[in-house]
Amino acid sequence: MKRLPLSKKLFSKNNTDNEVGSKIPTDNTEDYYASQWSLIWKKLKKHKLARFSLAFLIIFYLGVIFADFIAPQGLQEYQSDYSNTPPMQIHFFDTEGNFHLRPFVYGIESTRHPETYRKVFVEDRDVMYPIQFFTEGKEYKLLGLIPTNIHLFGVEEPGEIFILGTDGMGRDLFSRLVIGSRVSLSIPLVGVAISLVIGLILGGISGYFGGWIDAIIQRIIELFRSFPTLPLWMALSAAIPAGIDVVMMYLYIVIIISFIEWTGLARVVRGQFMSLKNEEYVLAARIAGVSTPKIISKHLVPGIISYLVVAVTLAIPGMILAETAMSFLGLGIRSPATSWGVLLQEAQQIDNVALYPWKLIPLFFVIFSVLCFNFFGDGLRDAADPYKR
Repeated sequence: MKRLPLSKKLFSKNNTDNEVGSKIPTDNTEDYYASQWSLIWKKLKKHKLARFSLAFLIIFYLGVIFADFIAPQGLQEYQSDYSNTPPMQIHFFDTEGNFHLRPFVYGIESTRHPETYRKVFVEDRDVMYPIQFFTEGKEYKLLGLIPTNIHLFGVEEPGEIFILGTDGMGRDLFSRLVIGSRVSLSIPLVGVAISLVIGLILGGISGYFGGWIDAIIQRIIELFRSFPTLPLWMALSAAIPAGIDVVMMYLYIVIIISFIEWTGLARVVRGQFMSLKNEEYVLAARIAGVSTPKIISKHLVPGIISYLVVAVTLAIPGMILAETAMSFLGLGIRSPATSWGVLLQEAQQIDNVALYPWKLIPLFFVIFSVLCFNFFGDGLRDAADPYKR
């Protein structure tokens, strides 16, 4: 009996039950033709925690874009009569148990504590203020371009709504928290972008050329990483001229954070370049006479893009914490500008926190945003790993 060649056995239509032929993959055939980013996105969608974290991060950054619209009050508005007001409760049922389709808040009035004589605020149950959406308020420029005075929510005068309470000057904490997110969530992105450029250049040179160039760059990185962070912040902040405007202060803080954080990204790039520079396609490009800058930009950098995206995602939480710590210590953004770190300055005194615990609310936003970036970065790292299913 004449034997068929192995190739004919494997691909014969009548041999689907063959022991060897049955091992040929018949599902997920599209994965063999999908791009790298398509495969990463497909694996990322299966990571539930990363998917939820990404959704919350999108909500956060939408809040950054439309901060003036979401905040019921402006950054400079304050009411000294309502200083240290606790968060107001939103009600659907009145004192008689009647349900109201539109949520409302009661009026507030101040009184004195019978023992400590400290001013406290209580609800005035005789006055109700329905919460109105798309209400008029302080004028601002939507997206920095369109003048308008429409805010997401508010109440009619003389009512007030402080859903997260107020600070010591009577400023709405929710409004300052939303507006402050523009600084706390944008400085890390800009800082990471600058750190990525520096790290890509120095790390790429170090990993590609090696030798004495690599030794010098690595000693410089070790020197930067050996400095204690807090004294370095203080030294760099002391170099910032006094009395500069908010924009220049923003730029200085971005430069300070980038100046410190680029070393981690540089080492990631160096390690990836060292593993890729001896690959066959890189050697073939050298033999073909391709210039070194073109090899780096056209062959090496595209090969590590997925790793860079993961490294950048995991570097952002560190920069959020750095900006918060600097502003909390008075070394970063300063009033009249605001950020989450500036809002936490009133929480430096223990007695202040004991009396007005809602002043710690910005801390939970810092923690939650850092966790979201970490969870998303972990999911992205797993999705970018070609050996993990």
